[in-house]
Amino acid sequence: MANTATPQGAIIGNGRYAEPSLRAASTSPAPTRRWLVPLMVLIAGSFVSVLDTSIVNVAIPRIQNEFGATTDEVQWVANGYTLSLGVVVPLSSWLSARFGLSRLYVISLLGFGAGSALCGLAGSLNTLVAFRIVQAIGGGILPVITLSILYRIVPRDKIGTAMGLYGLGVVFAPGIGPSLGGYLVEYVSWRLIFYINVPIAILGAIAAVIVLPRFPGGHAGRFDVLGFLTVATGLFTLLLALSEGQRWGWSSYPILALLIVSVLSLALFVVIELEMDEPLLDVRVFRYWPFTNSLLLISVLSIGLFAVLFYIPLLLQQGLMLAPFPAGLTLLPQALVMAVLMPISGRLYDRIGPRWPAVIGLLIVAWGTYRMHQITLDTSRAEIMWLLGFRAVGLGLAMMPIFTAGIASIPLTQISQASAFNNVVRQTSSALGVAAFTALLTRQQAQQLANRAALLPANTPVPHLGPPQVPDWLGVWAVYQKTQLQTFADAVDWLFIIVAILTAAGVVLAIFLRSGPAPAADQSPDTVVITG
Repeated sequence: MANTATPQGAIIGNGRYAEPSLRAASTSPAPTRRWLVPLMVLIAGSFVSVLDTSIVNVAIPRIQNEFGATTDEVQWVANGYTLSLGVVVPLSSWLSARFGLSRLYVISLLGFGAGSALCGLAGSLNTLVAFRIVQAIGGGILPVITLSILYRIVPRDKIGTAMGLYGLGVVFAPGIGPSLGGYLVEYVSWRLIFYINVPIAILGAIAAVIVLPRFPGGHAGRFDVLGFLTVATGLFTLLLALSEGQRWGWSSYPILALLIVSVLSLALFVVIELEMDEPLLDVRVFRYWPFTNSLLLISVLSIGLFAVLFYIPLLLQQGLMLAPFPAGLTLLPQALVMAVLMPISGRLYDRIGPRWPAVIGLLIVAWGTYRMHQITLDTSRAEIMWLLGFRAVGLGLAMMPIFTAGIASIPLTQISQASAFNNVVRQTSSALGVAAFTALLTRQQAQQLANRAALLPANTPVPHLGPPQVPDWLGVWAVYQKTQLQTFADAVDWLFIIVAILTAAGVVLAIFLRSGPAPAADQSPDTVVITG
């Protein structure tokens, strides 16, 4: 059937129509063969922003001691950053259209560096939390802008390879964060975890000005105020509920109120965006099943990745009594394995498509996570490193093909929208996973303590420690501490079984991913295909 023009777009056969580009993407530079150096610049900026989400967690106890804060107060160093992301990320698409991708990238990177410098200079906990919010403005925008630029400078037949390299920043950074943060906190100063971002940000901004193509802005349209207010309210209240649910109580009125407000706000956001000619975030991207499927799979992998990154260091420090730096080093082999496999999985995507790397990777992650449920207080550190390394093989194989398959199914003009949703889903799913697992962990540990206490006869003798002058209650305390650590390890093992089952269920979704190399596009990447 011959193509004929219509006012709505071009008929390309079988009742399908190709709508013209929504915003003047045609003015963007075409993909170029010289994309590797610009990509390295983008990876550096994305790396420091993602690294910051995991490196700070190691410094929380030291910051608490220096400022004399309570646990609830010091948690806002991490929570303030996460909550700010829920407000900033939805703005990324509109800001990139308004100011241009390359200009916004440089501004965001310098803003992130300035916020990091202010965090290092903070003289009180309140100012540190405030500066973390400033830091999150640039840190939230950077990953979204990075992905949007990547898809405009890399030829479509090299996307898998490019995304494999990009994955070094997205997945490798959280893995190396505990090791680097542990060393800086233990041997230098917690302030250096912020100062280290400053020279990288400055050098990255200079390099971006030199090597990145120019992407003009000015085509943003009217700002969607109602859409922004509803999505910002929905994400902020959801992330706040997930952050404070354990301390406030999941069934408490404040948490229930936050969850209700979140659900209503996000539902209203969807209704508003469907009626807008120029939405802040186009929810119509979920019409593309490969993209929606990839978000579901990314949620599964993010929950598993961050659950292990959160609970293994706790188990190492509380159960094996390791210092922060040795505990962080235990996670380093996992990060190195993923760093090696990310580029390989990208090449596999270009050659055979996303399905089989994702299926095989998810099966490895599921089996490796299941094996981790056998970890006890007597398990050696070397054995834990081997289990983490084996599991990382699956993560390295599956993550980037899944990520790339979803974004590749979206028209080029909607990449910024899809990338924003991608970042929101990753942040929310990881926070949701840690929050839900912490609640389950607490309940499981309490149940196991009660069960073990019920097995003790009423006349159980109290162990006596040391010389006669040592009181008997010290023996009771020693038994209680050991029992508590054992139940904590058992509860963590129980969570690993749940993560393994969840990951295995993701294999079913992975089967629906595309198999084979990406088909050659017979229309412009700026074209939206609608099935009629």
